Amino acid sequence: MTVSDNIDSNTRQLLELASELECGIMYDEPLSAHTTFKVGGSCTAMVDIRSDSALAALIKRANELGVRTMALGNGSNLLFDDRGFEGVIFLMGNSVDGIYMKNDTTICVQAGCSLLKLCRFALEHSLSGLEFAYGIPGTVGGAVYMNAGAYGGEIKDVIKSCRYIDEFGDECIADRDQLDMSYRRSRFTDTGDIITEAEFELTAGNYDEIQDKMVDLMGRRRDKQPLNFPSAGSTFKRPEGQFAGKLIQDCDLRGYSVGGAQVSEKHCGFIVNKGGATCEDILALIKHVQKTVQEKTGYFLECEVRYIPYRNS
Repeated sequence: MTVSDNIDSNTRQLLELASELECGIMYDEPLSAHTTFKVGGSCTAMVDIRSDSALAALIKRANELGVRTMALGNGSNLLFDDRGFEGVIFLMGNSVDGIYMKNDTTICVQAGCSLLKLCRFALEHSLSGLEFAYGIPGTVGGAVYMNAGAYGGEIKDVIKSCRYIDEFGDECIADRDQLDMSYRRSRFTDTGDIITEAEFELTAGNYDEIQDKMVDLMGRRRDKQPLNFPSAGSTFKRPEGQFAGKLIQDCDLRGYSVGGAQVSEKHCGFIVNKGGATCEDILALIKHVQKTVQEKTGYFLECEVRYIPYRNS
């Protein structure tokens, strides 16, 4: 697609650099095609990042020009505004999804690699520790960013270190102890840094036992989660000592809808796009659920899904 006439000169300069760095560029790209909620307007432009050095150069130039940017992987925990995103999206996808064995038990993987691919790679090498992540619909970058977890396991249990580009465009590395990981957060949730690569330290295991556990956990996901509808996974963080889904169910909100957004009838911890949902529908439903649950139970449900506004306020 050709460049839009509506793009300002600073953004245009950034995109010219992206082209010189041999990155792919998509203009007015619909964000609904890049999120698991299947919701959101278009971004000014999307740049397919193809190397760490290109990303570093683009971040530095964006800072100089004052162009708003953000990184995007599989979009499995994001909700973009119906108007889209005024700025440039750095796509950390298939162009940066390399994976290899660093030694007998350490896997080195780029941020754009899917967790599914990473888990299968670990299985092929009979390495245990990542079974919990099999079926989580995200990329390695996103998983590290939010310390993804399920079925008693978390990324913090297996990560050894990661590389990232900081908000100034400098390439950095941090080991496990510097990542400040806790429930659904890491040091990256409080910064503008972009993860580019991670190392996972696993343990040697039995291929059949690892595979059996992965198959079992995937079966549990299919049985309990509404995988037939677009969603962003668990909508709310787990309150201490409680389960968000049970609190929502106990408040008689199963199936409650706002427009095309619905509290899943299969699992109340999920808000799903049952067809034609807008960002406005989903946000309104989230607020209704939070208000109702707090009034009836005293618990406030913190949203796990990250809302991205059209422009910075």
